Amino acid sequence: MVRIATRASALARWQAERVAALLGGDAELVLVTTEGDRDQVSELHDIGGRGVFTREVQRAVLDGRADVAVHSAKDLESTTPDGLVLAAVPERADPRDALVGSTLAGLPAGARVGSGSVRRRAQLAHARPDLVFGPLRGNIGTRLARRAAAGYDAVVVAYAALERLGLAAEATEVLEPEVMLPQAAQGALAVECRSDDDVTRDRLVGIDDLVAHRAVTAERAFLAVLAASEPGGGCTIPCGALADGAAATVEVEALLATADGRTVRRARAADADPRSAGRAVAAELLAALPPGPVNP
Repeated sequence: MVRIATRASALARWQAERVAALLGGDAELVLVTTEGDRDQVSELHDIGGRGVFTREVQRAVLDGRADVAVHSAKDLESTTPDGLVLAAVPERADPRDALVGSTLAGLPAGARVGSGSVRRRAQLAHARPDLVFGPLRGNIGTRLARRAAAGYDAVVVAYAALERLGLAAEATEVLEPEVMLPQAAQGALAVECRSDDDVTRDRLVGIDDLVAHRAVTAERAFLAVLAASEPGGGCTIPCGALADGAAATVEVEALLATADGRTVRRARAADADPRSAGRAVAAELLAALPPGPVNP
């Protein structure tokens, strides 16, 4: 029996149950409430940035209440806590973002768009400077329900989340990476265990997808450089990254933007070492566009 620590949301439970199925179904879910679950109003960078959905789930494994932790990989901080190892990244789902309520071209001038992501706001503002943005936090079902109540013409969510919950038909437009580069590791699951738990670690090797893991490694390396340049990198800095880990050389495209979307810079790098590819593209972008403060 493998004990899987996870958040209690419908999406998080789906992800944990997916990992359980990959492991053979012999699993027990250990439900954890995180700071990001308790506070669904504040901006993420105001309550701890990256990690607000993962730290307490990780603690359940470190404390011995669970054997593995399952996360949306995009929620992880760029460095793994001492005592844990990112042991598996199963096959990745569609990493793109989706608009619900309208297509981008169909939004009227001055339309209101709901999103709590500085990355999504900056890229949409770059494409459509006329758009007005409002806050939107909560689980996928909550965000979809709040669209009409908050008077938003559209909201932005991860397409993988809609697919996993059987809500793909809600997507009015799936945004191509040329328009909206995804968050680093979006669409991927991350499975952690204790670094000294050889039995569990060996078992997780069997569900690891090398292509997805290499891509996520490159994207997380990009984030690690940003985090070193400014605490909260990935939440306070409008950025995105998408890597291809299928070939011997990992290719990664990344983006940095100003918070208002007036300036967006993209760069590419490739290397046989995924971490080197991610670091190289981050260094190039930071040199070209030193990130500024996020608009309140």
